[in-house]
Amino acid sequence: MKRIKNDNAAAESFQPLATRMRPKSLDEFSGQTHLLGPGKPLRRAIEQGILHSMILWGPPGTGKTTLAQLMADKTQARFERLSAIFSGVKDIRKVVEEAKTARKENHQATILFIDEVHRFNKAQQDVFLPFVEDGTFILIGATTENPSFELNGALLSRTRVYVLKRLSEEELITVLKAALQDKERGLGRLKLDFPDELQRLLVRAADGDARQVLNLLEILSDLVQDHDQGLIVTKELLAEVMQVNLRRFDKQGEAFYDQISALHKSVRGSAPDAALYWLCRMLDGGCDPLYIARRAVRMASEDIGLADPRALELAIQACEVYERLGSPEGELTIAQAVVYLACAPKSNAIYTAFGAAMRDAKEHGSLEVPLHIRNAPTKLMKNLGYGKDYRYAHDEPDAYAAGEEYFPEELAKQTYYHPVNRGLESKIAERLAYLRGLDKKGK
Repeated sequence: MKRIKNDNAAAESFQPLATRMRPKSLDEFSGQTHLLGPGKPLRRAIEQGILHSMILWGPPGTGKTTLAQLMADKTQARFERLSAIFSGVKDIRKVVEEAKTARKENHQATILFIDEVHRFNKAQQDVFLPFVEDGTFILIGATTENPSFELNGALLSRTRVYVLKRLSEEELITVLKAALQDKERGLGRLKLDFPDELQRLLVRAADGDARQVLNLLEILSDLVQDHDQGLIVTKELLAEVMQVNLRRFDKQGEAFYDQISALHKSVRGSAPDAALYWLCRMLDGGCDPLYIARRAVRMASEDIGLADPRALELAIQACEVYERLGSPEGELTIAQAVVYLACAPKSNAIYTAFGAAMRDAKEHGSLEVPLHIRNAPTKLMKNLGYGKDYRYAHDEPDAYAAGEEYFPEELAKQTYYHPVNRGLESKIAERLAYLRGLDKKGK
């Protein structure tokens, strides 16, 4: 079939669809109504031409670059764009000089847009500070990572952080339909036969990313035009476009920590179905299954402990099975362990006790071990009183030396471990209560 060409100006003829469809006004902007809805502070600031330095934090394809460009257009400011991946201090200084010239000679403000601003190290970020303060330029930084972790405090104190959200399915449908209908910038001239149910599938594959929607649509339009069955989008063609896993999962980024947190909290909350969902989300996104298995071992000790010692055994076995079988067979064992952990009785008594004991160990320093519980392998040690009056527990009734002291004298007896009344720990609690009763009698 002869391909139908878009006859836009030559300058745009080779631009990707996502670039051609970039919104030219706030009214065309999809999503982020919490920031750009009628009457919202950021929208009012843009409409009134009153801008400030800011950090736009959000997932890919949520409109960070577009929003910065719209701000420049609305205020008639110079728009300078740098990528933290490819730029250095030299590039920043060049922008500074040009911004100073524009402000002095033309009374024109400059917006400096830094894409992937978190890629600049802390020293590079410091370069911006004096120029943000004196108004040489308005800094708009875009990042997919949590600014609290990736940007230094000095820069954050001079900017305002705006959180952009992934687009909803309906918002992405709006983006998709706009591209299908626009005859100048989009694919309206093609008049694709694209059923609504298949549009939904494409939108879901994009996972909240408007740029991804348009990129997939552009690939799909090329395939349709090369097909012999007319301009009809079929399930087969759509499946071909959607072969690549598009799920968002940065193994060192915010999504990683959010999802592992969701998995851990679901296990702690005894929600096996939610735990299984987050496990599958992470596996589907490309997370190393062995990492999840190791985290399950931590969960077993932190949130279950002695309420069910089998949880730790099962978590360790899941690690071993995965190391032996790999994917996908070993992943089922990890799922088994995660579900078991979620269903097990919960106790953080070991976790809490360990933390309390560690605090005392650090706070009190190197306290002496009481003489009566020291080992005495030599005659000299015995003469010095090592092991003197030690009571061998197995020689005592109930194999328990009632009233015996094991803490340093300066610290006195402490109680760190408080077993809960769930699972095996309820039995442990009964046993400890019985032994403490013996201590009172033995004193």
